Amino acid sequence: MTDAIIRSATQDDLHQMLRLYRYLHPNEPQLEAATAERIWMTLLTSNFMTVIVAQAAELLVSSCTLAIVPNLSRGGRSYGVIENVVTHAEYRKLGLGRRVLAHAIDIAVRADCYKVHLATGSKQEATLGFYERAGFQRGAKTYFEVRRP
Repeated sequence: MTDAIIRSATQDDLHQMLRLYRYLHPNEPQLEAATAERIWMTLLTSNFMTVIVAQAAELLVSSCTLAIVPNLSRGGRSYGVIENVVTHAEYRKLGLGRRVLAHAIDIAVRADCYKVHLATGSKQEATLGFYERAGFQRGAKTYFEVRRP
């Protein structure tokens, strides 16, 4: 889908982003409006975060979030972390997810990040292959996490 616009999210995108995230975590309860607005403004005004969206006509159909983390190692070069990669179910397999990831990587390269990484909880080969086709290397590092209940 070449006519989709890839851009950074704006304040006006909040409600569509919340609808798009239903495809990411369909069983999670919706945030209260005031909480969502507070978090959204924090994301948009942060010097470290960028929410990237694909817009087809008036609909947001794909997105990811990029954090650029300052770093005292690697010669002071930052690193990028991508989270919340999601594409609307009716717009999958059109290259939009790959385009938002490519845009995020481009932002990280321009910020002189020495690496960009993401993690997925998916074990589906189609999802893992999607990330590999987008340029990410499987098995390059071992990822650990601690989750709060």
